[in-house]
Amino acid sequence: MVKILTTIFFVFAVIDPIGSIPVYLEATKEFDLAHRNKIAIRASVIAFLILLFFIVIGQLILEGMSVSLDAFQISGGVILFLFALTMIFGDGKPEIEKNRITDYKHVTIFPIAIPSIASPGAIMAVVLLTDNHIYTIEQQSITTAIVLLVIGLTCGILLAANHLQKMIGSYGITVISKIMGLILASYAVQSILSGISNYFSNL
Repeated sequence: MVKILTTIFFVFAVIDPIGSIPVYLEATKEFDLAHRNKIAIRASVIAFLILLFFIVIGQLILEGMSVSLDAFQISGGVILFLFALTMIFGDGKPEIEKNRITDYKHVTIFPIAIPSIASPGAIMAVVLLTDNHIYTIEQQSITTAIVLLVIGLTCGILLAANHLQKMIGSYGITVISKIMGLILASYAVQSILSGISNYFSNL
């Protein structure tokens, strides 16, 4: 049970739905409430399908390229760590992604579904969490269900985005995003250390 709760918290941290609120509000500001709700639901569905694709296919692609588990853990940890640093020290996830909005007619896919919800960090995280060499099919199924749960929570948060932004404020959203980045950085470092340790123990 503790493991499941830890995974839920980690997936929530890496997807960072609170940090997606300003991106969503900026991307949908020209639409009425009904259309904004449709965009939130569709973007969440698309984001889940993208993450599901990498859960199922991601490792097969890497193994087809003869990438070892240790190398994948280290490289995945480095990517997650760099992603976390942008959340901690950068302008923040919301500002970066808001500045990428150029076409308000296609905001469902970009930047809401990608990269706000299904970010590179989230994609790498779900692949790491469903590694065939470490986790059983049952554990991978639980992780997939957790990803679906967090995406569902993300959808709910986006549907209530206006109220949440007024309640938390832009400053509060930035603080939460940076805390999520710190948690993600810790997991990334652990992944790197595990990969290095396993590599040298197998020499």
